[in-house]
Amino acid sequence: MGHYKSNLRDIEFNLFELLERDRVFGAAPYTDLDLDTAKFILHEVDRLAREDLAESFEEGDRNPPTYDAVNKSVTVTPAFAATYKTWMDAEWWRLRVLPELGGTNAPSSLNWALAEFVQGANPALWTYVGVPTAARVVWKHGTERDRKIAQFAIDNRWGATMVLTEPDAGSDVGAGRTRALPNEDGSWNIEGVKRFITAAEHDLADNILHLVLARPVGVDGAGGPGTKGLSLFLVPKYHFDLETGELTGERNGVYTTNVEKKMGLNVSTTCELTLGEDTPARGWLLGEVHDGITQMFDVIEDARMMVGSKAIATLSSGYLNALDYAKQRVQGSDLAQSSDKAAPRVTITHHPDVRRSLLTQKAYAEGLRSLILYTAAWQDEIAMKAAAGEDGALAEAVNDLLLPIVKGYGSERAWVLLGTESLQTYGGSGYLREYPIEQYVRDAKIDTVYEGTTAIQAQDLFFRKVVRNRGQALAHVFGEIKALVAEGAPELAAERDLLGTAVADVEAIIEKMTGDLAASKDNAEQIYRVGLNATRLLYVLGDVVVGWLLLRGAQVALRALAAGPSVSDVSFYQGKVAAAQFFAREVLPAVAAQREAALRVDDFVMELDEAAF
Repeated sequence: MGHYKSNLRDIEFNLFELLERDRVFGAAPYTDLDLDTAKFILHEVDRLAREDLAESFEEGDRNPPTYDAVNKSVTVTPAFAATYKTWMDAEWWRLRVLPELGGTNAPSSLNWALAEFVQGANPALWTYVGVPTAARVVWKHGTERDRKIAQFAIDNRWGATMVLTEPDAGSDVGAGRTRALPNEDGSWNIEGVKRFITAAEHDLADNILHLVLARPVGVDGAGGPGTKGLSLFLVPKYHFDLETGELTGERNGVYTTNVEKKMGLNVSTTCELTLGEDTPARGWLLGEVHDGITQMFDVIEDARMMVGSKAIATLSSGYLNALDYAKQRVQGSDLAQSSDKAAPRVTITHHPDVRRSLLTQKAYAEGLRSLILYTAAWQDEIAMKAAAGEDGALAEAVNDLLLPIVKGYGSERAWVLLGTESLQTYGGSGYLREYPIEQYVRDAKIDTVYEGTTAIQAQDLFFRKVVRNRGQALAHVFGEIKALVAEGAPELAAERDLLGTAVADVEAIIEKMTGDLAASKDNAEQIYRVGLNATRLLYVLGDVVVGWLLLRGAQVALRALAAGPSVSDVSFYQGKVAAAQFFAREVLPAVAAQREAALRVDDFVMELDEAAF
């Protein structure tokens, strides 16, 4: 039996009971998929993930790709290459491909549910299958030439990357120094070095299409300082015929000059990419417009969903593995019988702290799943509004608000819980490679760093998604939460009160931060106080949204229990209620302490001499 333990039942609960996604199938633009087909796909990808995709998970970690420094090439271990081929041949990835490119228009909520299966079974696999996203962005922003390239990439199953980060710039994308110089034939030569580029080199595909941010040189109105001066270029690994897509066999001047040695996710290559060092690295300006950061954000937002999905997939499987171990591990007597030396030994699920730990894992795993799919449901609404010719501004704003929570909050909570609760359930055994949790912990840490660190997500949340939006999206979400607080299941009255208090606490933190931001207009250093509270806001807002989604799920479960579900579903629904109650009672009260800390934030941290650290 493989390492991966999926939770198909809870995914279906979220999609079809909590979020009522059954209503989108058959509706524009999802007319090619009906509900029965969607459920079949969920079951089939779940089976494929557990039985096939998970098979090379350990092998890929123990035998990472090998880098040939002479040829600047990478060879992936055969076991993982076989997994990649299995997934590509199954063709479910085409559900993320535009119909114009030969794909099927599937709801975002369905695709991110499927992503959980794939990333839980073999998370690195998703990093190599970047072509659906890249092709969609190229098609959306591109000229007819670019759209041909997108079609070639899909038809030939090319790899694809997003190329932003530079050695000296790091997360400061606007400090990038990679240059783009125009050629007479309309192409560009790209020169520079990029770092931390995922899947920039491998032998899984015949070609790799790099989406490269670079600063144009010698072009009026383009190439200025900061992120606005960056343009996006399509730079292939191998040159190809622009009319047929056939490879010419000629290598482009974009090479991987190093592959990082990492603590986890070892089978995913993380590369240093050098462009135009000895041979020109030729590419094309996407859309023939200099709007690179806007174009790249379409890729970044998809990547943030990917990271959040990976985080919850790993946490869920970690929890279910820990639960299985706890049900079998016999150790000690029941605490109530501890004075009786002859008392029988029991499984550790009888011990109070183990139960606390398991419920903590369950509540967060299921709550984060709801967060991912709730966000994806807003993405469904954006597409449906567009298809109907209706205004989708609210849906777009709420989706934007939720993305840094999905990525930043989701990755942090998953990483911490895997190490402090899931691994701890095993005791010393959790530290051994004999069990998958050891690799889970190593593989999960990157999620807090991928696509912008947690501090960057927190600043994005406050400055771009709250302040710039004037709180409209946040007000809508809080309005939904307060509606449940005001009127919900009487069985959850105490928990709804706790949620209401937590919402008020978060509002107080936002008021404090907004006040400090306003004060910074007269005293610039007041902005430091906003920065000191930013990650705090991300965490507490995440806790409130997750707590609300859990309580929404608990109300659905209570109605199902009252209606008399099948015997096999009784425990499932009882577990949904218990997880929501536990989270409300154990997690939400801590928001009050964060409010008190936030209101007391002042300048002393920033005034402290560096020598005192």
